[in-house]
Amino acid sequence: MTLKVGLIGGGSWGTTVASLVSRNCPTTLWARDLHTVEDINKNHRNEKYLAGINLHESLKASDSLKETLQHADIVIMGVPTQSSRNVLEEAKKYIRPWVPIISLSKGLEQGTKMRLTQIIETILPGHPVGVLTGPNLAKEIMQGQAAAAVLAMVDTSIAHALQNVFRTGLFRIYTNDDVIGCELAGALKNVIAIAVGMGDGMGAGDNTRSAVITRGLAELTRLGVAMGGQPMTFAGLAGMGDLIATCTSPLSRNRYVGVQLGMGKNINDIISEMSMVAEGVKTSSVVIEIAKEMGIEMPIANEVYKVVSGQTNAMEAFRGLLKTKTRSESDPG
Repeated sequence: MTLKVGLIGGGSWGTTVASLVSRNCPTTLWARDLHTVEDINKNHRNEKYLAGINLHESLKASDSLKETLQHADIVIMGVPTQSSRNVLEEAKKYIRPWVPIISLSKGLEQGTKMRLTQIIETILPGHPVGVLTGPNLAKEIMQGQAAAAVLAMVDTSIAHALQNVFRTGLFRIYTNDDVIGCELAGALKNVIAIAVGMGDGMGAGDNTRSAVITRGLAELTRLGVAMGGQPMTFAGLAGMGDLIATCTSPLSRNRYVGVQLGMGKNINDIISEMSMVAEGVKTSSVVIEIAKEMGIEMPIANEVYKVVSGQTNAMEAFRGLLKTKTRSESDPG
């Protein structure tokens, strides 16, 4: 049986995944923007988010959720976290019972502090849910460069069955049953990437970048494990792998935000000039709320939050980090 896929979201990563999956299964991508829908259907392009890159010719697009989802055997959510709840509420009447729903988002919802799989389970109970995550920069993958990702689901038998839906020649898919850890790693690393970008924007060197990435990994691991993730997850593709890619690549939108902040630009001006969402900006406030509730120290994330919320600037943030008390590197606190 050939599985049909419905993907919700026409951004860079959603379009990339849709193009990859369309090589293996009939795939329809939903986007609100009619120009994007027409561009995909007529030109096999998404010039708004993936300029100059050809999409797989079998990929179809629609501005109708009903058309996209009513016959789908697998639903993929590629909408930014803060918009996902409203879209899911709109989409749920078209999704058939028991259809697996896979999230591509890397953020935490403001207010509820929920992961996207939790939101899906609330709105669409009874559906197997999972997350596809890892060091996956959309343009590199669309340019044919090798990459690997993790498909995390509690039901490993379903995850193994879906591997072939996502896997292509140079895009390798591993499975993991730690949905919590994989999802949190993807959300938390975006906050650390803003910190690294701030250092880069101020002209900090490789030593500084390495220190922020490493201590950032320690922070996100502490919080992720406290929230129920497995320690090894944060050393894998979803954790360290994604963190390295997001903190070092010029294609990373969260690092870009940090670079602009490091150069002294205002957060509102940076966001208004971007065509894509940097999830780490809004996730930072949620991370700090959770860390305070759980008594987890996260000095890097805290300084990022203070900068993006306008309480301080990048230079003061790094001065604040230098004042942070150092302790044993293995200290879990």
